[in-house]
Amino acid sequence: MRAHPVFGDSLIAGSIALFDLISVFSMAGTTDIQPSLYLLVGLLLVGPIPFRRYHPVGTSYAILAGGFIQLFTQSGEFPARLGDFALAVALYTMVAYVGRQQGLLYAMWLVIGSVLWAVFRVGTLEALPALFVVFVIFAFSWALGEFVGARRAYYNELDQRLKLLETERDQAAKLAVGEERSRIARELHDVVAHSVSVMIVHADGALYTIRSSPEQAENAVRTIAETGRLALTEMRRLLGVLRSDEAETQWAPQPDARGVVELAEQTRAAGVPVRLEISGDLDNLPAGVGLGLYRIVQEALTNVLKHSGSGTSAVVRLTRADEEVRLEVVDDGFGTPADVVAVSGGNGLIGMRERANVLGGSLEAGPNPGGGWRVRAVFPVAAG
Repeated sequence: MRAHPVFGDSLIAGSIALFDLISVFSMAGTTDIQPSLYLLVGLLLVGPIPFRRYHPVGTSYAILAGGFIQLFTQSGEFPARLGDFALAVALYTMVAYVGRQQGLLYAMWLVIGSVLWAVFRVGTLEALPALFVVFVIFAFSWALGEFVGARRAYYNELDQRLKLLETERDQAAKLAVGEERSRIARELHDVVAHSVSVMIVHADGALYTIRSSPEQAENAVRTIAETGRLALTEMRRLLGVLRSDEAETQWAPQPDARGVVELAEQTRAAGVPVRLEISGDLDNLPAGVGLGLYRIVQEALTNVLKHSGSGTSAVVRLTRADEEVRLEVVDDGFGTPADVVAVSGGNGLIGMRERANVLGGSLEAGPNPGGGWRVRAVFPVAAG
């Protein structure tokens, strides 16, 4: 009946009409009212009920019109009928589906009609008990309409809140997707920038030594191949996030602070001497902090390869205290901020600073007073 309200309301209308017709046959011969007029009034009282949910105001006043026609056409011997229960249904409909204000106006018309019925059709004194019953029925209809209307309003508000929550959930999902894409873009930038820089350095070295020292050129080409494979593996791992619907996607662990040793070795192999100084335990760092340290060192050493010139050396210092980790990457090359911005557009420095801020840390990058370039970062960690 909830899925098909017209069907349910038709059952109500049919029940009222059935008992109304039974009362007509039982009263046969006791009234001089014309059957056609009686059926017309009954049609006005009961006919609109099946459509009351879709057109509550129009159907309710059509029922009220039937009641007033009945008031002026039926004789005193037959002043009421069971079809008059449709008036109570209409009052309930107005209160539950239209509102209290419209329901009050409709109730006033019912009171006026009931008083006129008591005075002109029955007689005031004789109609007092019946009038009391009529008002009780109308009061019950009003109370039921208030209850159902309040419940409908509650469910409507609940439905609106659910829709709002769904909208907020979709927006949060879109924001999460955007953040994930930004993270993947940062990771890809770091991987590609570092690996390609190493490959270019070795390719240049192989070009210069391919005739004079074929063995060195061969080692350089081998390093290029190994670096390319490693970069391709890490890029596939990162892009697997965007292709998560494929069951064959292979997931590898994210690099952490311990991978700094490998970065230093790769940079040394590229021709830049790197001294690595580690103090404290880096094994139990939070995953985000470990990855952030790795990527910042990777980007800093990449900038050394690209911008510091020949004969450059670098120092990477990692210090773990109780509540923080300090990182410093210093080189003695001749790279300048203008060089970095001109070549890379500054995205590397922006990415490093963004990583530090996301993890609650700070990062400083700029010329070293003694020459070269210096990157410093501090990350808070829980006391171990």
